[in-house]
Amino acid sequence: MKKNANLYDPSSASLSEEVTEILYGDEWVRIERIISTGQASPEGFWYDQKENEWVCVLEGQGVIQWENGSTKVLNRGEWVLIPAHVKHRVLSTSTALPCLWLAFFWKC
Repeated sequence: MKKNANLYDPSSASLSEEVTEILYGDEWVRIERIISTGQASPEGFWYDQKENEWVCVLEGQGVIQWENGSTKVLNRGEWVLIPAHVKHRVLSTSTALPCLWLAFFWKC
């Protein structure tokens, strides 16, 4: 876990891989900072998480796709709540400006 880190510090960013850092975690809650630079979920892959997820884009843009085919574009400051077991995937993330996500997960 990171302590006293700057959420906007891009030093962990990688052009080839998405970076996920756990900022806090215990048996009930997990907070992650995710830096994406054009990455997306593999074709046909769907997240089906046991936890609820609240995710916000702090910088850049991310696009989430739901199993029914609908999409949600998240720009700077926009967030979405994803209930447990709602299948979704990351359709795309910005490349010119890395997509910086802040995600909170909690058990039902």
